[in-house]
Amino acid sequence: MATIGRAGGDQIPLRLSLGLGSGSMLQPLNSSMIAVAIIAIADQFGSIDGTAWVISGLYIATAVVSPAAGRLGVLFGPRRMYLAGLAIIGVGSIVGALAPTIGWLIAARILQGIGTASQYPTAMMIVRNVVDRTGGTARSALAVLTICAQSMVALGPTVGGLLTGIFGWQSIMWVNLPMIAITAVWVLRVAPPDDGPAASEEHGWAKAREILIKLDLPGTALFLGGITTTMLFLLSVAHQPQWALAPVIVVFGGLFWWRECRASAPFIDVRTIMRNRPLTMTLGRSMVTYTAFYLVFFGLPQWLQVSRGLSASLAGALMLPIAVVSIGSTFIANKMYGERGPRRTLFVGTVGLVISGVMIVTLLNDQVSLGMMILIAAVLGIPNSFNNMGNQNIINAVTTRAEIGVGLGMYRTVQYIAANIAAVIIELAWADGINDDGLRRTGLVITGLGAALLVSVICSRSLRSQRVR
Repeated sequence: MATIGRAGGDQIPLRLSLGLGSGSMLQPLNSSMIAVAIIAIADQFGSIDGTAWVISGLYIATAVVSPAAGRLGVLFGPRRMYLAGLAIIGVGSIVGALAPTIGWLIAARILQGIGTASQYPTAMMIVRNVVDRTGGTARSALAVLTICAQSMVALGPTVGGLLTGIFGWQSIMWVNLPMIAITAVWVLRVAPPDDGPAASEEHGWAKAREILIKLDLPGTALFLGGITTTMLFLLSVAHQPQWALAPVIVVFGGLFWWRECRASAPFIDVRTIMRNRPLTMTLGRSMVTYTAFYLVFFGLPQWLQVSRGLSASLAGALMLPIAVVSIGSTFIANKMYGERGPRRTLFVGTVGLVISGVMIVTLLNDQVSLGMMILIAAVLGIPNSFNNMGNQNIINAVTTRAEIGVGLGMYRTVQYIAANIAAVIIELAWADGINDDGLRRTGLVITGLGAALLVSVICSRSLRSQRVR
């Protein structure tokens, strides 16, 4: 029986955590920089048509590929897959910078999504390998990876705006290359070489056949088809719902379940996941948590610009307190998890989410002062760090060394599905315009999601007993 929560032992070396974290910065950096470059991209290609896919292409690719990256990390070694991901990001960045058409740019963004999808799951697999060898704890590494990602969420729009204004939008592609080179050298120096099946000396058709069986290509294809169709459906709901995709999603889901329950080496062992109740519950909590997060992350800047009439730069500056407080409270959340366990950590995060929703409903309007908005933004930064640290540490605690990559890959998948769910909710809540009423409706949804999470945390047997399986 594994225990969720308190762990002792030595921490992961900071040089390893920072090296892996430098690559994990690339996903949030590329997903946030593009938002301020879209107008320049539309101007160059003569139309705004297709620019939505420049943003969504990376999200969809990341959501689809993240679990596959964890699986490939098991088969070929996490360090190899981490470095391969960096190479794919590099290719995507070069193609994007030189893109002659919007179609080429979308393809480049998909490549970037595929590459960045590998960074977080394989980074945690490397950390887990070190933990298993040394008997230490992964909490410090999780905190570093989380802070690296959150810092890029905060700085991405500022960096993207500066680069686009001075050097043109192509510079947000070129800036990836030095980061990739530094990260690759860093990881090669500090990350231990891969071992296990990926280091085998066996060659020939027998080895190739063994790898193909373990890859479970039919299961992988069904998973990719199901997730891609789901994301496309969610993207269509707010404007022109593609209801024809709904039965396709059901068919993909049914076939995937049937296949994985019968495969000798399933891509995702659905039976094990369903039996691992703490993992299943954590993935569900994570989807609800990220839906609430993206309601704030996507909705508040639009309201600030349209309803309050603020400039894009000032609206972006008012979002900085959310990220800064989130980064700072990550340290507190990490310490609380180690000393008090997951239940109290998630309790703080979910209570903070309820308070955030109530503040949006009752305090935010087009007459509120800038000082009050800064204070509210600071409070909004607290829930994400506690919920992130709680949920990610639980996944690390309740999965085996072989399962951690796929588990955290699924964590990323539900995150980006949640991003599209939030986009749909925003469109529906603001059907009559981006105004105070729409913001209040959004705040009510956040309050409801937080309350549901709070009940689940209080009533969870696995969190209360700190036991799994």
